[in-house]
Amino acid sequence: MLSVRCCLHLLILLVEAAFILIFFFLTSYDSSQKDQKTLLEAYQVLQDFTIMAALGFGFLTSYLRRHCWSTVAFNLFMLALGVQWAVLLDGFLSQPFQGKMIINLSSIRLATMSAMSALISAGSVLGRANLVQLAVMALVEVTAFGAMRLLCKQLFNMDDHQSMMHIHVFAAYFGLGMACCLSKPLPNKVEKDAQAEKFQMATSPTLFAMLGTLFLWMFWPSFNSALLNDANEKKNVVFNTYYTIAVSTVTATSVSALNHHQGKINMIDIHNAVLAGGVAVGASCHLIPSPWIAMVLGLLAGLISIGGSRCLSAGYIMLINAGALSFAVAMGLGSGLLTGLLLKLKIWKAPCVIKYFDDQAFWEFPHLAVGY
Repeated sequence: MLSVRCCLHLLILLVEAAFILIFFFLTSYDSSQKDQKTLLEAYQVLQDFTIMAALGFGFLTSYLRRHCWSTVAFNLFMLALGVQWAVLLDGFLSQPFQGKMIINLSSIRLATMSAMSALISAGSVLGRANLVQLAVMALVEVTAFGAMRLLCKQLFNMDDHQSMMHIHVFAAYFGLGMACCLSKPLPNKVEKDAQAEKFQMATSPTLFAMLGTLFLWMFWPSFNSALLNDANEKKNVVFNTYYTIAVSTVTATSVSALNHHQGKINMIDIHNAVLAGGVAVGASCHLIPSPWIAMVLGLLAGLISIGGSRCLSAGYIMLINAGALSFAVAMGLGSGLLTGLLLKLKIWKAPCVIKYFDDQAFWEFPHLAVGY
């Protein structure tokens, strides 16, 4: 089994080698002259996205005491792999048959945003999948998300901003589809007790998860405004996003305390709900003319997020009637199910159920001699 694992990881190196060859033959840097201010602004936005992706999503799900190394490191791995493929994919889709693809800071910025779809979905399968499965998932999801964005622009006449803001619902249903395929029942009480022990949270990992939430909270306005070109629209997006996440934070904290019989705050509620406002306002934030509307959205988002975590944990899925949003749901769920079925194949040597949510299955601990 160990030799099979090595062969599978060799495939990842072969994929990386293929990327290098494609970049060598089919890409080139943008040689056009741009002023220094424009370059600095583009790089600053790219830095914001990188912090969101690497630190925000990396630490956000690192609250399990026995599965924190893998969460952070595998998130970085998927980001690094996904960005490379997203740059190539966006180039193929937007610059077909035009010789070499032109790469600039905007290309990497858009690729980072697209790769975030895989990081969002990964939260549903981290701990249940190995590194090779996550690599396949990242490549497939970035491809599916790119195809969904292209079809949204062609079928629904959407711009880049609108199609990108469907990333949240697409990634959520993609992850749901994968989780449905990869979930396995625990056969006996001993294994159920062992699994329950791994779901226990320690203080330090939970604090790191809150750190990830803070990184996402701080840079969410940059994410929502990145693909807009009009200065006034960008200004509205920044203001409205800050209003919504501020109100959703206050709402989440208050409602979480009210929901507890002793008035205590649940940290998981905070992780889930303080960002809900930024997600809810993403697609329409440039159209909101007044701060009170954004604040109402933040209030509703905080309430729905906490209420959903309480009432919808049995798997109830809200029906969405808007055409473009329904399309994102269908694409995310369908491609997620197909990816889950693909990752369920025995060739990937997925970890057994008893090894779920356990860093020791993937990392060499200095003080332990742990095998596979």
